[in-house]
Amino acid sequence: MDGKIRSGQAAHARQPLPAVLGMDLAGVVEASGEGVSGWVPGDEVYAMATGIGGVQGSLAEYAVVDARLLARKPGNLSMREAAGLPLVLITAWEGLVDRARVRVGHKVLIHGGAGGVGHVAVQIARAFGAEVFATGSARQQGIIEALGATFIDYRNASVDDYVAEHTAGEGFDIVYDTVGGETLDASFKAVRMYHGHVVSCLGWGQHSLAPLSFRGASYSGVFTLLPLLTGQGRERHGEILREAARLIEAGKLTPIIDPRRFTLHTAEAAHGLLLSGAAQGRLVIEI
Repeated sequence: MDGKIRSGQAAHARQPLPAVLGMDLAGVVEASGEGVSGWVPGDEVYAMATGIGGVQGSLAEYAVVDARLLARKPGNLSMREAAGLPLVLITAWEGLVDRARVRVGHKVLIHGGAGGVGHVAVQIARAFGAEVFATGSARQQGIIEALGATFIDYRNASVDDYVAEHTAGEGFDIVYDTVGGETLDASFKAVRMYHGHVVSCLGWGQHSLAPLSFRGASYSGVFTLLPLLTGQGRERHGEILREAARLIEAGKLTPIIDPRRFTLHTAEAAHGLLLSGAAQGRLVIEI
């Protein structure tokens, strides 16, 4: 998101430039404001709380945040690991848990299973007891299988092929599209009849709903930034991070972090790497 804001391609973030970037953060509480309870100086926290809607971002030594958005940092994660999680974690959780109600017995298809949202979605679905399948390119097969999902090479298998192979032609109970465009159209064809649910965090284009309607299935869009832009629903973001922390501390969810290290002085290089598509996991800038 930071790269898109910086390049002027994220009008939906409503972040006027010039601006301090940085949406996710992990750090230590320095002080709390009047009327804030439950936090004391020294508490280690993580959140998606800054960098959009005119709020200055987390690429700074200090950040002022809405306490409703905060959660205690999982004890088994470093600050670096925790800082790479909130946006993708909340996005994956809202789609799978809040909207699609993932549970034991579901067959779940994650489009883009090695990506930022995708690799977290795979782990959340598995933690809730679902059988998980994930699309990706051939070079991503090892990552997807290491996460515990069945790999589907989207370049060499049609929707009909993988629906037939993995669901006996019935379709998946949940399809989470993290790619958008034609992949969302494919999702409408891959979902199970009647009770299937398609979720997308990139459903921004023009799409025909006919394939979905003909299957009697349902659709949910996820726009993770909405509570930050409107002020409504911010408590839920904090709740999600707290609930997910229990999975993390139980060893059921681990972020993939790019091993390269960046500081404020090299943040521009991090943005360049992000936009090039060459990142090998979440990019974190350490301050």
